[in-house]
This record gives sequence, C-alpha cells and structure tokens, in this order.
Amino acid sequence: MEARAHEKNRAIEVGSIFQTMPFTKRHRFVGFALFMAFVIEAWEMMIIIMISGNIAADFGLTSIQVGSLIGSIFLGMIPGTYVWGIIGDKIGRKKSIIYSLLLYGVVSLISSFSANYEMLYTLRLLSGFALGGVLACIFPYFEEMLPVKQRGKAAVYLSAGWPIGTLLAIGLTALLMDVEGILGGWRAIIFISSLAGLWAFVIAKIPESPYWLVGKGRVDEAKQIIEDLSEGKTKVESGTELVVYEVKQGSFFEIFKGKLLTTTVLQTIVNFAFSFGYWGLYTWIPTLLQQKGLSMGQSMGFVALSAIAQIPGYLVSGHLTSIYGRKKVMFGFVTFAAIFGFAFAYSSNMLQLYIFNFALAFFSLGAWGVWNTWFGEIYPTNVRGVGYSWGVAGQRWANTVAPSLIGFVIGLGWVFGATVSFIQIFMVITLITILFIRETEGEILN
Repeated sequence: MEARAHEKNRAIEVGSIFQTMPFTKRHRFVGFALFMAFVIEAWEMMIIIMISGNIAADFGLTSIQVGSLIGSIFLGMIPGTYVWGIIGDKIGRKKSIIYSLLLYGVVSLISSFSANYEMLYTLRLLSGFALGGVLACIFPYFEEMLPVKQRGKAAVYLSAGWPIGTLLAIGLTALLMDVEGILGGWRAIIFISSLAGLWAFVIAKIPESPYWLVGKGRVDEAKQIIEDLSEGKTKVESGTELVVYEVKQGSFFEIFKGKLLTTTVLQTIVNFAFSFGYWGLYTWIPTLLQQKGLSMGQSMGFVALSAIAQIPGYLVSGHLTSIYGRKKVMFGFVTFAAIFGFAFAYSSNMLQLYIFNFALAFFSLGAWGVWNTWFGEIYPTNVRGVGYSWGVAGQRWANTVAPSLIGFVIGLGWVFGATVSFIQIFMVITLITILFIRETEGEILN
C-alpha cells in the first residue's frame, strides 16, 4: 500500500514520513555499506594494539612509548570528531564518510613506510583524525535512513561491526605477523589495513540523508530519496513541504542552549564513563590476565573469544530494544555488565574467569549497541552531527585517559581484583546517569 502525504501546501516533519515507510532491500544495502565502514573503524582502532609489540622490537621502544603509540589514534580522533561533526552537518553525512575513508586510507598507507617512531606516531595521530569522520557520522546517518519501527533494532545490529573488526584484526595479525619479508610483519599489516579506505567507493553508491537534505532546503531531492528508499511505496505529494526542527545548523553552541544543555551534559557523562569502563579493562586485559597466570598468546585467544561473545549481545539487545525501549534495555544490560564485571574481578579459578568475562562482554557490548542508537536520536537533525561528535569525542578522551590511569594504578602495585573493581565504578556511574535521559523508542527524528 502506498503511504502518501496528502497535506498539500502544508509543512510536515520529514520524520513523520518514516513512520509508515516499509523496510526494503535498499535499506539493507545501506546497512551493509555502513556496517562494513564500522568494521573498518573497529579494525583500525584494534590493529595497533595487536602489532605494538613487534613495532616496539623494531624501533626499540619503551613501554611508555608503546602506550603513547596505542593512544595516538584515539588522540587524533578527539579533534577529528569535533571537526567532522561540523563538516557532517555542513556538507552531508555521505560526503563526510567518503572523504574520511579516503583520507584515512592515504595516511595509513604512508604510515606503513614509517622510518622511525616519531614518524609513525604522527601518522597514526593523523589517521585517527581522518577516521573521525566515520566515527562522527555513521550512526546519525544510518538512523536518518531507517523507518521508525526498524530504527532501534537495525542501528544496534550496526554496532556488531565492532567485534567483527576486532576478530579481523586478530586474524590478520596472527596470519602475517611472523611472515618474513615484505609480505609479512607489522608494515604489511598496516599496508593491507589502509586498503580499507577504498570502501569509500561503496559508500558513494548509497543516497544522502533525506533529513539532512531537508535541513538544507533541498526538499525535492529528499522526496526522491524517500521514494527510492521505500522502492516506490512511500511518496510525498509535490505540494507538501518537508521540514526539520529549526536550529542553527552545524554549531556546537546550539547543543549547550536551552533544553539541549541537559541532554549534552548527560550524554557526555555516559560516553566518558561507559567508554572508560570498557576501554580501561580491555586495553590492559592481556597484562591483567598474566597476573592470573595466562601467557600473552592465551590472553589474545581470550580477547578473541570475548569478541565472539559480544556478537549475540548485540543481537539480543537489538531485538529487545524494539520491544521495551532504549532506556529499560540499556539499564538492564549495564546492570548485568557491572555485576559480572565485579564477579570477574574476584574470580577464584580459571573457569569463573572465562564465564564471568564472557557474560561481561555479552552485556556490556549489547548495552553499547543500544547506546550508539539511543544517543544518535536525542538531537535535532541540524545539530545531530555535532551533538553526536561531541559525545564520541568524550569516548575518545576516555580511550586516551583510561590506559594511562590504569597503567598508573597497576604500577602502584594494585592487584587484579582492585584494578578491575576500580574500572567497574565507571559502569555504575553510567547506570545512574542513563536514568535521566529521555526515551526515544518509537519517536520520529526531528
């Protein structure tokens, strides 16, 4: 059945058109293209951790230099997400992701030929800045392409690209790290990783966000894309004007005004605390597991199995969020993540260590999938990019601070249980804060 807007010469919100739009094969193609872009982002963020030991051996690095190198991409992402958030609201979600991927590919390719630590550090910093466009735009973009009823589930499934990217990074490292010559080693791994920038040409085949187009006054283009996305089942009459929430486009100042200020403060706390709770643990988990008697090889296998446990977490939370809403599902998942996190901290044997960690991975990453969706919905279209980028920059601040702070407390002699418990406090902060954020399940984007 065709869903038509009959209100000629009357303005309606573009989001209302997506309430009755069917989910089509065109949406699936958009989802696949953006899913792989998120896989690339996760791959790039994890690969440097996997190969850092070999880089350290080649360049004779200290542990402090290794930690700085691992953090360089996250440090680069901080200004990158701020800048790309503005760019995404100004020139469009699609173009921003395309330019981001291409720039990342070039910089990463050059970094594989680094002559010394300083050159490699600088180029990894720049690759983080470049990849900030994917980070800042991918979830707002996908959510703006989806029907209201499918938005929650589909956007959570997009988050499952994280463990896939992690597993690919582990697999590529295991395959090539010990290969002799130009076909192996850390340089070959970075070189191959840089080729992922070519995915920009796939992104070029999907349409721009109708919400963004309406915000730019390009209503006729938005109407055509709506018809294409729905495969002709949803059309907007020529006399109907589409509108979005009126706010100055692409301005960080707007997200600190009026009712948006509270939203910005709350989501910043969640993004920092939640990211600290996850990243603080998993960047140091090989070292922490060695305190429990595992070798480095066993620790890498442990991380790989944890990534596998994350996938059903995304699938289950994606299914539940469309039934119970964002807030209830995320609250439940973060609660269980915190419980199993403390249980993991005080595991008394290897079986408990594995069971509690897999439960932690299941619930924490399932919660991440819901959060990526939820906080991409809480801002109006014209500042969705800058609002989202502000939040993910908070994540990257946590990514930068957490490894150093956790390394500091380990250096003080903190044992496994105390260190992991300290990290879990940030999960509790997350749990409390999400209670004050409004539910968005079933609402149209404005």
